[in-house]
Amino acid sequence: MSMTRFFPGAVLLAVLCGPQQASAQPAPASARPLAAPARPAAAPAPRGGAACHNGMSFDRFLADLKQQAVAAGVSQRALAEAAPYLVYDQSIVNRDRGQRVFGQVFNEFAARMAAVYRMQQGQAKIKTHAAAFARAEKEYGVPPAVIAAFWGLESDFGANMGNLPTLPSLMSLAYDCRRSEMFEKETIAALKIIDRGDLAPSEMIGSWAGELGQTQFLPSHYFNYAVDYDGDGHRNMLRSPDDVIGSTANYIANGLKWRRGEPWLQEVRVPQNLPWDQADLTIKHPRSKWTQFGVTYPDGKALPNDSLPASLLLPMGRHGPAFLAYPNFAAYTEWNNSLIYSTTAGYLATRIAGAPPMQRPSAPVAQLPFNELRELQQLLVRAGFNVGKVDGIMGQLSRTAVKTMQIKYGLPADSWPTAELLARMRGVPAAPRAAPGATALPPAR
Repeated sequence: MSMTRFFPGAVLLAVLCGPQQASAQPAPASARPLAAPARPAAAPAPRGGAACHNGMSFDRFLADLKQQAVAAGVSQRALAEAAPYLVYDQSIVNRDRGQRVFGQVFNEFAARMAAVYRMQQGQAKIKTHAAAFARAEKEYGVPPAVIAAFWGLESDFGANMGNLPTLPSLMSLAYDCRRSEMFEKETIAALKIIDRGDLAPSEMIGSWAGELGQTQFLPSHYFNYAVDYDGDGHRNMLRSPDDVIGSTANYIANGLKWRRGEPWLQEVRVPQNLPWDQADLTIKHPRSKWTQFGVTYPDGKALPNDSLPASLLLPMGRHGPAFLAYPNFAAYTEWNNSLIYSTTAGYLATRIAGAPPMQRPSAPVAQLPFNELRELQQLLVRAGFNVGKVDGIMGQLSRTAVKTMQIKYGLPADSWPTAELLARMRGVPAAPRAAPGATALPPAR
């Protein structure tokens, strides 16, 4: 989303941290009432107050936040309605500190999350809500398949939106030090949603990190981009499919700057002699240039010989699936900065729109085990690279560093971490296969 999300939606969280429920076909969510939760009991805040608030007690912190909310236009009525929910819950902070990230390779994750049943459900939703999807595409320029893919991935079309009261989650994360400023703003946004009359505090139920609705909006995005598409006077992204469709389209178009009439992701076939260092989301070439490099559609048909810019995305390196990522793909990486998630979301949207399933790799793609990925990141840090958190997860910073070292050692620079690169960085003699026209360099000392 416009402030990059780094925690998963409800379905994704269920897949990563809970039982294997989200990968089975869920029951339909239409007309399923949301039970109002019991008013949460206040849990003791950390003794002495959070360090980032100069030892301020939670009660004092809450009083200050209420003053900020009033200054931002929130009424005393809304504050009074919300008061029973503005409590501290240590279990939310514990979840935030202990959240797990996924280490699956792309094709495994995509097979699970972009499963056939989810594609079929997306196509069925587009038919069921044809008028709302057509209106959203006309007004915002966002194709139905793009909206449906996010809808399916984030909550299985409303079946899994989370079951925790939102305000205690937001307040607890605001008082905690890790992302305090962000969640102070999100708490005030949630109060504005109440003040506007869209949702009552008891209706605000979602994920542990405060995301709301069937496409899991942060409260600030809910307040800024939710629209009343069913005409009932409320913006209800928990119960109204029309509001979900219109609001999601509005956010993608105006928050994520979707380019009307352009593609987002297309699978391609790449030749073995491709200059692999050109495969990077930061490098764009017109499709005519990719054609000159020998890139085709998976069936061998030629790409359009035009000037539409695209990047070559290799989520599993040169031996795995290959995609042309167009400017609209930036909407996916902004929605969620995990490359595996964003590529899966874009791929699912192509499937809902009618694209065939992606080609299987001709052989299993080797992946370094978790401990060796962490070691590689540590070696990259030692070599002077910023890889973000050394966590065994190869995000964009790690992939960029890998590419740079692959170029240095004369290896195919496809950003995919390999045992060969790890050996070279350890200083162990190796006999790498040099990329065409490249000269292998001696190992670093």
